[in-house]
Amino acid sequence: MRFFIALVALLLPTLTFSSEKSSPIRIGLIEELSGPFSAVGHWTVRHLQIAIDGINQRGGVLGGRKLELVKIDGKGDPKDAVLALHQATDNGLRFITQGSGSAVASALSAAIDKHNTRNPHRSVLFLNYMAGDPALTNERCNFWHFRFEAHLEVKMRAFTQYIAGLHDVKAVYLFNQDYSWGHGVARMGRQMLASLRPDIRIVGDDLIPLGKVKDFAPYAAKIKASGADSVITGNWGNDLNLLLKAGKSSDLPVKYYAIFGHELGAPTVIGAAGSERLVQVSPWHANLPRPEVGAFVRDYWRRYKASHNDDPYYASIRIAMDMLTKAIEQSKSDDPLAVANALRGMRHVDHGESVWMRPDDHQLVQPLYISTFAPVDGEKVKFDLEGTGYGFRTEQRFNAADIMTPTTCRMSLPEAR
Repeated sequence: MRFFIALVALLLPTLTFSSEKSSPIRIGLIEELSGPFSAVGHWTVRHLQIAIDGINQRGGVLGGRKLELVKIDGKGDPKDAVLALHQATDNGLRFITQGSGSAVASALSAAIDKHNTRNPHRSVLFLNYMAGDPALTNERCNFWHFRFEAHLEVKMRAFTQYIAGLHDVKAVYLFNQDYSWGHGVARMGRQMLASLRPDIRIVGDDLIPLGKVKDFAPYAAKIKASGADSVITGNWGNDLNLLLKAGKSSDLPVKYYAIFGHELGAPTVIGAAGSERLVQVSPWHANLPRPEVGAFVRDYWRRYKASHNDDPYYASIRIAMDMLTKAIEQSKSDDPLAVANALRGMRHVDHGESVWMRPDDHQLVQPLYISTFAPVDGEKVKFDLEGTGYGFRTEQRFNAADIMTPTTCRMSLPEAR
């Protein structure tokens, strides 16, 4: 018996080390998986799962370790998301991703920064795939937060420059959600259009409570009465879909310049009524003329078309997972501090486009596209969305250098361990 105990004691460190080397690297997704925007949360799960599966099929990381998705319901609320974060850290998760809602992202970023200050040997890395409040990489930046999507000011620069070149745009209605994101869209829309096209009139500016409005018909009537020819909106989820539905029902004669025109359900809701009238700004869409794009769309459809009538959009999730994998390999470590240092300044190519993680603020620098919802024609629109027969057609590409904004971030770097 003493011999057996001694043998176990001798082998235990080796067994533990071997287990650590083969254990999966877990990615905690904190999103709204129940509630009014849960459909978007589950859409995110599908995007993240296909990205992780692709990495695992290519051999994983660090000699064969797999990535594993852990889904946690943050309920779309900052307080609930922080509680979900505590649950994740208590269970040993070191990598967290989230993107739906800048208020949630801000709360998570601050909580992770505080956690890492108190627990430097149990640090956590935050991979923000979408939440676009510029403050997250400006005055509220921190070392542990990385954003893999252009922020709002960059997107609005591209959008307003495009709109300014359209001579048929004369009267704009601003329609947004009542929180930091929607306030930013409205403020920047006013400021940027006034600078680029002072002749454009702002004929309305509404803010609605996030996820609370069920009937948008009164708003559609108000927009119609204003004489607007265009609506600029940062709405997402049901707050976009219900607006489009009300506009369709009331024959609202406007073009929608929607930052999230691709949002799950929006193509189905607007259908033929949105042809040539729904315009979006994005870093990627399914009809970009590159073979990697078509292959990715077909793979997504193969996996999910039978069970979910939706389409891929979140290039930022794929980029985040691919760059995370590269950083783990380059640092030869799954320690968040080593991975973060490898991510800083990293250059990466996704579907033929070069992107760069700016080390000053951990903001991804990338080109953006303006695209219009249009019928499938087999050339510029090869893939439709949600089985509608309509997809997005590229109108203009903006180089990153032409739209990128400077940062006010003053980042404190952690001490090396």
